[in-house]
Amino acid sequence: MCGIVGAVAQRDVSEILVEGLQRLEYRGYDSAGVAILDEQGNLGRARRVGKVKQLRNALTEQPLSGGTGIAHTRWATHGEPSERNAHPHLSCDDIAVVHNGIIENHVELRSMLQGLGYVFASDTDTEVIAHLVHHELKSADSLLAAVQVTVKQLHGAYGTVVVDRRQPERLVVARSGSPLVIGYGVGEHFVASDQLALLPVTRRFAFLEEGDVAEVTRREVNIFDIDGNAVERDITESNVSHDAGDKGQYRHYMMKEIHEQPMALQRTLDGRLANGKVIDEAFGENAAQLLSKVKHVQIIACGTSYHAGMTARYWLEQHANVSCNVEIASEFRYRRSHVFPDSLLVTISQSGETADTLAALRLAKEMGYMASLTICNVPGSSLVRESDMAYMMKAGAEIGVASTKAFTVQLAALAMLTGAIGAYNGMSADTQAQLVQSLQALPSKVEQTLALNDDIEALAEDFADKQHALFLGRGDQYPIAMEGALKLKEISYIHAEAYASGELKHGPLALIDADMPVIVVAPNNELLEKLHSNVEEVRARGGLMYVFADVDAKFESDDTMKVIPVPHCDEFIAPIIYTLPLQLLSYYVALIKGTDVDQPRNLAKSVTVE
Repeated sequence: MCGIVGAVAQRDVSEILVEGLQRLEYRGYDSAGVAILDEQGNLGRARRVGKVKQLRNALTEQPLSGGTGIAHTRWATHGEPSERNAHPHLSCDDIAVVHNGIIENHVELRSMLQGLGYVFASDTDTEVIAHLVHHELKSADSLLAAVQVTVKQLHGAYGTVVVDRRQPERLVVARSGSPLVIGYGVGEHFVASDQLALLPVTRRFAFLEEGDVAEVTRREVNIFDIDGNAVERDITESNVSHDAGDKGQYRHYMMKEIHEQPMALQRTLDGRLANGKVIDEAFGENAAQLLSKVKHVQIIACGTSYHAGMTARYWLEQHANVSCNVEIASEFRYRRSHVFPDSLLVTISQSGETADTLAALRLAKEMGYMASLTICNVPGSSLVRESDMAYMMKAGAEIGVASTKAFTVQLAALAMLTGAIGAYNGMSADTQAQLVQSLQALPSKVEQTLALNDDIEALAEDFADKQHALFLGRGDQYPIAMEGALKLKEISYIHAEAYASGELKHGPLALIDADMPVIVVAPNNELLEKLHSNVEEVRARGGLMYVFADVDAKFESDDTMKVIPVPHCDEFIAPIIYTLPLQLLSYYVALIKGTDVDQPRNLAKSVTVE
């Protein structure tokens, strides 16, 4: 969601802050702002609704300069998108604050602060932090001490950075539930909610842990844990590419990332398959000891990652001979559930900071799960640090809000997990070898499938006047149909639903008419004949079908059905392959509809609040 950038240096930091915000635009936001402390001790602020370029234009007209500053892109939670609600927020023109997260007790704090004479200029929960810090400074001997006292009064999630014009050349940062990273330079230091924002100025980072508060100056960084004890956090060297935010030859990040999938899949497979087997160490140093004991898998995820987990349930139960439950994280954390013996908890998150998934992991630790594994794309993220095992996806930075390459890499990771667990639960050596062979062929199969690009672009014209769509799939293609529907609604704003094909008679057939396109995924598997029957049910009721079918699946185009032949592939990797044409379809329909493909309305890339 929201993005934070901060800097303290001898040079002017205004451009560093604005460029950092632009590199975080993928996270989703509705307004942007910056506050900078100049050499005379004046605290200047600029805020604009809309894109970061609006803020940049404002700073061109009325420049702000100085060596200490903070910046923010906001995704509204409390208060409408407006300039008065945009960050940074001030208190008495002395304190400036940016904040990611939600302060759940802001109403009580606001009432208390108003009783002390503070006047609120916004509708946000964040402003209470600024006024609380200002109030605590009346009795605290430093900004650090004031922030440490302040955060103990906050209930909820926060990643926050505070500046005091009376204590220049320092930032104080605090983290609880919302990620923050410190960037180390030479004679200058930086903070951000994502290391991608700081790659132009540093490659050395330390990730704050839950409850940490840090004082950052040009010369040093001092970090304190939740109890106020001085602590050290590991400084790591980032190998994230500087050009991760470059669209290259593509019009949108989403299309770039769709076409990066062969390379992303190759990276995630490299070094993790050998001698017809999945290498256990792909999941962590102690993975063999833990995976050998697994008899049940509980998968927790949100959104697209949840669809990956649903697909994996078919694989794990059919091939790895273990039972599997899959649940949306926001549901899991608020209900009483049963923990099966020898259960492995698997969390899936591209960012590793998804609030509900992280909370579910912490709850699960108290419930007695044997071990936890996260499938994640961001080293050093909260899920990675707090899980017993971690599978690092190596998908590369994903900028488009609608996930594409992260989803297919998640599926590849879950396929490997199936092989690793299956090896201890009766999966034959031949089946393991077949799985590995299928995965090794995956990058080239994806390349072949992406060659359908032009055919799908032409097909998308049929959706120009459509407002609804129905997606159908059977077996492990049902979650893929769900993912296809999600992609279409996310970026084209067409209402789309997905059903297991066998459920047609139980309600969805009532929706079928000439204005309801029906998209079907039809690999050549044991359920194909059943799927043929479902297609005929739709055609008999005047529905128009779009069938992505295996070249050998015996579907033929006519006036009521358009068939797009998909290259034949092994049944195990078919869910990954059939994801691709649905991604392309949603992209080209969104182009026709004229929507913002990379930053669809009301959505954020990394959901770090409930």
